[in-house]
Amino acid sequence: MTSIRVVPKGGRGLPVEVNLDTQLGTLALPSPILTASGCAASGKELSQFVDLTTIGAVVTKSIMMLPRSGRATPRMAETPSGMLNSIGLQGPGVDDFLEHDVPWLASKGVRTIVSIAGNDVEEFGRLAARVRRAGDSVIALEVNISCPNVANRGLVFACQAHSAAEVISTVRRNVGGAFPIFAKLSPDVTDIVEIAQACVDAGATGLSLINTLLGMVINTETLKPALAGVTGGLSGPAIRPVAVRAVWQVHAALPKVPLIGMGGILTGEDAFEFILAGASAIAIGTANFHDPSALTRVQNELTQILAERGFSSLQDAIGFAHRKV
Repeated sequence: MTSIRVVPKGGRGLPVEVNLDTQLGTLALPSPILTASGCAASGKELSQFVDLTTIGAVVTKSIMMLPRSGRATPRMAETPSGMLNSIGLQGPGVDDFLEHDVPWLASKGVRTIVSIAGNDVEEFGRLAARVRRAGDSVIALEVNISCPNVANRGLVFACQAHSAAEVISTVRRNVGGAFPIFAKLSPDVTDIVEIAQACVDAGATGLSLINTLLGMVINTETLKPALAGVTGGLSGPAIRPVAVRAVWQVHAALPKVPLIGMGGILTGEDAFEFILAGASAIAIGTANFHDPSALTRVQNELTQILAERGFSSLQDAIGFAHRKV
């Protein structure tokens, strides 16, 4: 059990013990705080500012079978309360990743969840099998079936229940029945609960909610799209209400399925909102770009809020807003 002693605001009263342990299926973590895939690479840069062993886990940038250069520049654009990115799953390929990144994470004692992305169903299966053999430091897979900033929109498998399920069932066959896998879903769908159910039925341990929303910015000086790829993924506080809604809906329909909530989390209050909606863990992404200490700060703020609201355990707060309704 991982407990943190919290001194009440104002320094009055006795310190309170808050247990931050969380359970994602068979996966036990000492903290609900994760990195969001794509926003911290494999954690080397952030490790200068945060002890990565003190958070729940690092979720790596999505890795593909072969090296990928990504989309043309410019790739990023600021928006009100957020940003657009059109990176396009740039990466070194799985061979380089397994040779360099995973051993580094293991050497630091970091719990690692590897995000994978494929051009087709078969590639997801091959990637899953390769990563599964990487060693005990890899504790789970996040299956990125929902990246919005790829040139081929056909790669967004999460837009339809049958294609999402096909990927997840293939990954499950390649990693075995007990290894935790989390399907990362898109908010750009009509019924996210339908797709969530299909992924769970296909063998997903849990779900990551949500990926970025498809968006666009036009530069009014150049009179052209701001991104070379025209569209990109919108992240940051602007999407938080959408993400909370998705977590709420899926938890209401599938209350026993562990959810990792993400989307515009900047503070402990934001994280607490996701927990109340039904998330068992939360992932921080865009905030890391302007505050590399965000992981530690949000964890401390969340712990303080739990204590102030009368929760001695994170588990007691998960989905609590549903009980109030």
